[in-house]
Amino acid sequence: MPAIEVGRLCVKIRGREAGRKCVIVEIIDDNFVLITGPKDVSGVKRRRANINHIEILPEKIDIQPGASDEEIKQALEKAGLLEFMKEKVKVELKPGLI
Repeated sequence: MPAIEVGRLCVKIRGREAGRKCVIVEIIDDNFVLITGPKDVSGVKRRRANINHIEILPEKIDIQPGASDEEIKQALEKAGLLEFMKEKVKVELKPGLI
C-alpha cells in the first residue's frame, strides 16, 4: 500500500465529495491530512480530511507541502494526470460502515 505523503493522489470515500479524486497537500497529524482537488478540476475543496475517509492511489505528483491550487494544477498537467483527476470513481461501501 502506498504511504500517506504530500503529493499522493487519493479518492474521497466518505462525505459529499465521495468518489472524487484529490491530492494530499499537507499531513496535519496521525489522523488528518489537508487535501484539495483543486475545486475547478475534480470538485474537491481544500479541506481537512480524516485519513479513514480517503483511499490512497499509487500515483504521486511532485509538490511542496502547502502548495497552492495553481501549483497543484500545473504539477498535474506536467504529469499528464489532469483528465485522470476529472474522472469520478464509484465508491462501494463495505457492510457495517453506514
